[in-house]
Amino acid sequence: MAARKKRRSAALAATILAVPMALAACGDDSEGGGGESSGDVTLQLAHSYTETQPQHRCGAQVIADEMEKADVGVKVEIFAASQLGGDADRIASVVSGDIDMDIQGASALGAVYEPVAVLDAAYAFDDGEHLARFFDSDASNDLLQGFEDETGVHTLGAWSAGMREFTANVPIRSPEDLDGLRMRFPNSPQFLMNAKALGADATEVAYEELFLALQQGTVDGQENPITNIAASSLQDVQDYISMSDHQANSNLVIIGADPWGELSTEQQEALTKAVDAAEAQVPGCVTEDEEKTLAEWEANGDMEVVDDVDVEAFRSQADAYLRDNFDDEQLAVYEAVRSEAQ
Repeated sequence: MAARKKRRSAALAATILAVPMALAACGDDSEGGGGESSGDVTLQLAHSYTETQPQHRCGAQVIADEMEKADVGVKVEIFAASQLGGDADRIASVVSGDIDMDIQGASALGAVYEPVAVLDAAYAFDDGEHLARFFDSDASNDLLQGFEDETGVHTLGAWSAGMREFTANVPIRSPEDLDGLRMRFPNSPQFLMNAKALGADATEVAYEELFLALQQGTVDGQENPITNIAASSLQDVQDYISMSDHQANSNLVIIGADPWGELSTEQQEALTKAVDAAEAQVPGCVTEDEEKTLAEWEANGDMEVVDDVDVEAFRSQADAYLRDNFDDEQLAVYEAVRSEAQ
């Protein structure tokens, strides 16, 4: 991914150098950079995870720490746990310039550029490594460039925050086991399409209200990555976790047009390297946390782990549904993702 980012950073820097010299006079242009390079810059980095989750510890915090070590006059200030608003609010704020940086799922980004939501399609990615290969490859270039052209928002990197799994008070081993269950899915077009593709009856419940909805029986089950399930203590109100691995939960690290353009080339490169460092750490941290959590649930009898799910039945059903229901633009993104499968 670093090579693609450097090419895009260089192109952006060249574009910015073409603006009137009055802008360059705001800072030191000896580095050929993007903009203001004198004095310290503080960038807000927002996300929705708690400070104990790997997306914060090994993602956001690593970015902040690496920027401090780089000593290029840029400080990253983290706002965790949706302090600056929910996903939909934050992506709008990044586009408008009210928030500098964010860690977002692809479906949330689909609110401002619909094709990117396809990254969250059911079984689009086989696993987190497949997601990493896609973002490291040229196959992702058109999508991310289209996102930037449409919104001005630059993508610094991406990682998988774990595979999404089903939980309920009954095991879910096949699509037929979803019959009659009210399953909570996030309220976004791609997630609701995923529900249909997987054979689920989707019920929309806000994430913050999910524990209570499961406790009171408003919904029968839900789907989330293991780290999210643990962070919300859903094991206290669900008996089974069924390892369907039906979606690689995506995190994209994004930065608004103005804060990105105002960084010098040196600062842009340092920020890109800081995100690369986080990309290298998050998957391992997620895996470690997941293994520890599953072992604790089994040892304590909190939830039974159902590891004989007919994943191929879910996968083939979802693939057929998505191919029949995606429009041409969505299908092109889906095919680009699948082209990086092994």
